[in-house]
Amino acid sequence: MNDLILTERRDGILVVTVNNPPVNALSPGVPEGLVAAVKAGNAEAAVKAIVIIGGGKTYIAGADIKEFGKITSGERGGIALAPLLREIEDSNKPVVMAIHGTALGGGLETAMAGHYRVAVATAQAGQPEVKLGIIPGAAGTQRLPRLAGTAKAMEMCAFGEPVSAQDALAAGIIDEIVEGDLLEGAIAFALRTPGVRRTRDLTAKLATPEEAESLAVAVKATAARKMRGQKAPLAAVECVAAASRLPFDEGCEYERAAFEKCLFDVQSKSMIHAFFGERTVAKIPGLSKDAAIAGVKRAAITGAGTMGGGIAMVYANAGIPVLLKDVSEEALERGMATIRGNYENSVRKGRLTSADAEARLARITPVLTYDGFDQADVVVEAVFENLELKRKTFAEIDAVARPGAILASNTSTLDIDAIAGATSRPEWVIGHHYFSPANVMRLLEIVRGKATSDSVIASSMELARRLRKVGVLAGNCRGFIGNRMFGAYRGEAVMLVEEGATPWQVDQALYDWGMAMGPFAVGDLAGLDVGWRIRKEFRHLEIAGKRYPEAEDLLCERGWFGQKTGRGWYEYDAQRNASPNDEALALARDYAAQRKINQKKFTTDEIIERTIYALVNEGARLLEEGIAIRPVDIDMVYLLGYGFPVWRGGPMFYAGCVGLPRVLDAVKRFEWEPAPLLAQLASGPSGFTGWSAR
Repeated sequence: MNDLILTERRDGILVVTVNNPPVNALSPGVPEGLVAAVKAGNAEAAVKAIVIIGGGKTYIAGADIKEFGKITSGERGGIALAPLLREIEDSNKPVVMAIHGTALGGGLETAMAGHYRVAVATAQAGQPEVKLGIIPGAAGTQRLPRLAGTAKAMEMCAFGEPVSAQDALAAGIIDEIVEGDLLEGAIAFALRTPGVRRTRDLTAKLATPEEAESLAVAVKATAARKMRGQKAPLAAVECVAAASRLPFDEGCEYERAAFEKCLFDVQSKSMIHAFFGERTVAKIPGLSKDAAIAGVKRAAITGAGTMGGGIAMVYANAGIPVLLKDVSEEALERGMATIRGNYENSVRKGRLTSADAEARLARITPVLTYDGFDQADVVVEAVFENLELKRKTFAEIDAVARPGAILASNTSTLDIDAIAGATSRPEWVIGHHYFSPANVMRLLEIVRGKATSDSVIASSMELARRLRKVGVLAGNCRGFIGNRMFGAYRGEAVMLVEEGATPWQVDQALYDWGMAMGPFAVGDLAGLDVGWRIRKEFRHLEIAGKRYPEAEDLLCERGWFGQKTGRGWYEYDAQRNASPNDEALALARDYAAQRKINQKKFTTDEIIERTIYALVNEGARLLEEGIAIRPVDIDMVYLLGYGFPVWRGGPMFYAGCVGLPRVLDAVKRFEWEPAPLLAQLASGPSGFTGWSAR
C-alpha cells in the first residue's frame, strides 16, 4: 500500500479508497496498491469483505494516458494491469466496487474485476478506449460480455459511449443503485453478499460463437460507417466476439495482442495527440498570469443570418441570455424561425426535451435596434463578410456597448486590426470565428489583433470553455489559421481540375483518405459565392504572373453557388442529393484550353499529396509568422473545424508521421516555394514535434 491507496476498517469491512486526484487515474502505484490492500484484507480474519471506492469526485476515470506514450517510445515496458486485476478477482473474500462519477476504460475494467458493483444514480460506466485508437487491454472485452451480454459489450467497446447507472443496472454491469451515501450503501451491500462471484466464471450471457459472429458483422458495418477509417472499433468487436469462442484466459491473450497492435499503430498515436491537444491549446504562452477574466452574464449579437442565429443558440445553450439584432423584421423572423426549427429538430431526435428547448429559445430575444446592447458583457458581430460593412457595424457597436464589454467579430478572413480601428477601444476588439453550423461545431478560432489586451484574450479563452467550445488562439492575417490554409488546400483542388482531374475524383480521393467531405462538396455546401466574394475582395493583392485557381469563378458568374442554388460543381435535387455537374466540368476544361494548361491523368496518391501537403506547407508559414503558436494549434483547428480525420492527428502531426523530408521533396516536385521552416525542420531529427513560436 502507498499514499495513493488509503484503508480503514468499518463493521468488519475493509474500505479501500483510491487517492489519486483529480480523477483517480490508474497511474503507476494505484493498481499495485489496490492489490496489496486486497491481499491485506484476505490475510485479516476480522475482515468479512472489501469495498473499493474512489476518493473525491469520482471512482476511477481510467488509465493514465501519458503512460501509453511512454510505452510506445520505449521509456517503459507494457502495462501490466490485467494480471493485477486478476489478483483482485482471485480474492477469497467478496470485493465490492463502489462507483460514483465515472468508471471509464481501465476504471470499468477494475470495477469488473470485483465480485460486485454498486453505484450512485448519477454514475456513468464505459469503455471509451476506441476514442484513443486503442481497445480495452485489461480483459474489458472479456469480462464485459459476461456481465452485459455480447451485443451490449460490442456496442460499448466499439463506439466508446458511456452508459448511465440505470442502463448499467439493466444490463447487469452493476448490481445495485445506492440511494443516499455511497460508502454506507456499499458497506451494507458487502455485509449481505452471498460470497465470491468471479466475473470470469459467468457465461450465461455470452452469445454462441455463431451468434457472436453474426452480431460482429452488423456492429462492424455500423462502426465502419460511423467511425470511417478507424481500426480500433473493428478490433474491439473481434475481441468481444472472441469471448464467445475462447476460454477466458485465451480470450485475454487474444485481447492483449490486439491491444498492443492498436497501441503501436499510428492511429492511436494520432488520437492521443489530439486528446492532449485539446488541453494544450488552452495554454497561451506569454499571456500575463494577472490578466483579469471578465465574466459574461449577458450577450448581444448583430446579424441574424445563419451564423448569427447559430451563435445565439451557442449562448442560449450555455445558459446565457442573448439579444439577436437584425435590420428588418423579415430578416429577424427568418433567423428566429431557423433557430426554432433547429430546436424542434433536436426534440424530435430525442436530444432535448420540449421544456429544455423552450427554455433555451426563451433566452434569445430578437430586436431591431441596439436597445439593451449597453447591458451586454460581450457583443458579437455576425454581419455580411464585407470589411466596410463590418467597420460601420463596429462603429455603431462602439457607440452603444458599455465600457469593458468584449467586442467580437465573427469574420472568417478579414483584418481584425482594420475592424478594431473603427472603434475608440481597439484593445477590447477580438475575433471570435465560429464554424458552421455554429451550434454544432466545437471549434472557436480566437483571433487577436495587435492591440487586443491580454484580459480580452484570457476572457475569450475562458468563454470558449464555458460555451463548450475548444478555443484556439490565432494571429491576425487573411483567413487566420483555418481559412488561410484552406485557401491553399482548396486552391490546389481547383488547379487539379484545371489540369485534368474531375471534381468528383478529387472529392472521392480525399473522402476515402478520411476527410469528412471533399473540397468541392464543401464549397457547394458553404456556397461558392462566399469564396468568390473573398477572392474579389483581395484581388488587388495578387502577384502579377502568378497562377491562381480561377475556374470556379466561371460557375459563380452563372449564379451556380452550390446547394442553395441547386447547382455548383454538383447538381442537386429537391432533397439536395448530389450528382456531377458535367457543364461545370466543361467550363473548367474550356478555361484550361484558353490558358493552355496541360492536361493529365491523376492518381489518388497525387491528389492526396497535392492537397494535404499544401496544408502542411502553408501551416509551416503560419508557424514562421507566429500566426499559429504551435503545430498542435493548427492540428486542432483542422480536426475540430475542417473534418480532418482524427486518426491522422491533424496536418502537421500527419506530416511528421509521413516524414518531413518526403513532404519537402514533394513540395519541390510540385514546383511550389517551400516554407523556410519546413525546409529547416526537414533536415533535423524531430520535425514539428515540440516546435513553438514562443
